Amino acid sequence: MRVAILISGSGSNMVALAQSMTGDHPARPCLVLSNDPNAGGLAKAQAMGIPTAAVDHRPFKGDRAAFEAALLEPLLAAQPDLIALAGFMRVLTADFVRRFDGRMLNIHPSLLPKYKGLHTHARAIEAGDAEAGCTVHEVTPALDDGPILGQARVPILPGDTPDTLAARVLPMEHQLYPLVLRRLATGNRTPVNLP
Repeated sequence: MRVAILISGSGSNMVALAQSMTGDHPARPCLVLSNDPNAGGLAKAQAMGIPTAAVDHRPFKGDRAAFEAALLEPLLAAQPDLIALAGFMRVLTADFVRRFDGRMLNIHPSLLPKYKGLHTHARAIEAGDAEAGCTVHEVTPALDDGPILGQARVPILPGDTPDTLAARVLPMEHQLYPLVLRRLATGNRTPVNLP
């Protein structure tokens, strides 16, 4: 299976996914695509020999339909079977998401359905939660709302800040996302749960 990975920043989850797709893995990365031409993950993908493309969202000035039309050009040219959002910080329209129904994944830094959207670690700490974590889910038109395909949990420790909590959640993201992708590439949608 061909996997396109969409990023906006350093691409640490993209690297974890790409490094996992070797040997007997049923999928291979076919494209790393970013909405930021300066995203650090693009150079990492190029160093790994993965084709890259960038469509800067800024010139579209809020015209999401035009931005997504431009985004579709390199994406469709790569002919992906699956799309993995890995720190892609743009909200996609319902029309775009429906085009890839059942074939688009996202990783979100909370235990969904808790804390959809931004500032997830701060919100978990402020709520007094005992644990936090990350979720891989199928992308649907509603934000951070699709079927859950995997979760990983970490305890919230006394004195945690959003930054210290994020630093403990990120390695779990790097474990969870490749596990879910591999299972999904074999047709298995049974949710994965780590600790």
